[in-house]
Amino acid sequence: MRLNQVTVYMPDLQAGWRFYRRLGLRPIVDARPRYARFELPEGGGTFSLHEGEARPGGVTVYFECDALDAVVERLEQQGVAFETRPQDQPWLWREASLRDPAGNRIILFFAGENRLNPPWRVTEPAV
Repeated sequence: MRLNQVTVYMPDLQAGWRFYRRLGLRPIVDARPRYARFELPEGGGTFSLHEGEARPGGVTVYFECDALDAVVERLEQQGVAFETRPQDQPWLWREASLRDPAGNRIILFFAGENRLNPPWRVTEPAV
């Protein structure tokens, strides 16, 4: 099984389009003003926006960046506001957070080997 895409609802799809293009996502479907789908710059994943009211509680989306600090610096120079700057986390990831135009929480992170193989990884399936 592979993850194909994540879709978030966006009341102002044009604002979402600009925001995710600024993050570096490349459009592969442009059906604005109701829908847009993007390809991530690496890894083959896709991400889409669907016009509509954001869901209560919103969504948290994680985008991994190999050069996290440089990506955050570049985005800040382009006017992107972050809630938190890159910080090392107890789960061995380095993360920065921001909000998209619909209020969804976006985490840019670098985990390296710890993304799939943290020191506490379960080696036997739980019964």
